Amino acid sequence: MSSPDIAIVGGGLCGRLLAWRIARAGLRVALYDAASRLGEESAAWVAAGMVAPNAESVDVDAEIVSMGRHSLSLWPQWLRELPQPVFFRDTGTLLLWHREDAGEARHFERMLAAHAPGTELVQLDSTKLQELEPNLSAKFQHGLYLAGDAQLDNRQVLSAIAEVLQEIGVKCYWQTSILEDALPTAGVVVDCRGMGARRNWPQLRGVRGEIIRLHAPELSLGHMLRLLHPRYSVYVVPRDEGRLVVGATSIESDDRSPVSVRGALELLSSAYSMLPALAEARVLEFSTQVRPALPDNRPAFCYDRGRRVLSINGLYRHGFLLSPTVVEEAMALLSVPGASRLPGQWRCLYPEPSGAAVKADDDIAEEVSTCLLS
Repeated sequence: MSSPDIAIVGGGLCGRLLAWRIARAGLRVALYDAASRLGEESAAWVAAGMVAPNAESVDVDAEIVSMGRHSLSLWPQWLRELPQPVFFRDTGTLLLWHREDAGEARHFERMLAAHAPGTELVQLDSTKLQELEPNLSAKFQHGLYLAGDAQLDNRQVLSAIAEVLQEIGVKCYWQTSILEDALPTAGVVVDCRGMGARRNWPQLRGVRGEIIRLHAPELSLGHMLRLLHPRYSVYVVPRDEGRLVVGATSIESDDRSPVSVRGALELLSSAYSMLPALAEARVLEFSTQVRPALPDNRPAFCYDRGRRVLSINGLYRHGFLLSPTVVEEAMALLSVPGASRLPGQWRCLYPEPSGAAVKADDDIAEEVSTCLLS
């Protein structure tokens, strides 16, 4: 059998999306992943599936916000093209805080104005909060509402992409470990292994995420909730059929051991402080995962001229927020037929080596593309 045009190593969210969109454009694609088609070893399997550029904008720069908003425009279209339904909701984020943490709300407003000016932020009193979410604790006298933020069911989307890959003839080699010196033969190899590619990314670090999944069939939520807190930000993400995902944004650690007692208590007590009705919820799962991050917490492309390898890494805790935009940029670099834009729009994806002269965006993208495709 002839070699594929493009081999993708790493079948997490980014790798699967890239394999699907490239194959959909008519190229021959092979996908290799050390785990099964479920994706249970990927960071995407544990994630809450939030696509919330507005809520995230207080912690990231303007380019990441712009990339996230572009991804948010792509997700509904791409989900409609999948063979099975994926839960998606774009009703926005409610931000809450306890009275003693009112300074966190003021800080959030200042940072939002600085990083994403023009973003609509609605002030809510206790009456409006109760109208929007009747199950909220009556202790909250004020809140903030960010429209537009969205979320999708992470596990459903992994399953749906695996199904469509099979339907369109992508050769998927699940449970296949790839060594650094034995990359598959193809026109171009794209390495999307995240922490699995740490040997090639010496600055890569792990950022631990902890998730608790609950079942509360009598509790109906219409929005994502975030609790503003000086030490950690806890979120509650509602899914269909009474399921909830509770997590904290990030812990600087590459420890993948199970959730600690303290971690579980902090997550559950924070969620309970927002939603007293969770007292009778059932715990379905505790899970942890480590997400790959670079020093600036931004994703990056790296290319190896000799081996014709494009590496994509560093999506940090923004996998669902950024993956569609990253995939679209990779397709443009690879000159995939029908790519929707020219490469080079997102400057952060092309970091210059330390001390190197800064190049124009189109020069960097052209250099990467030429080395990969020449």
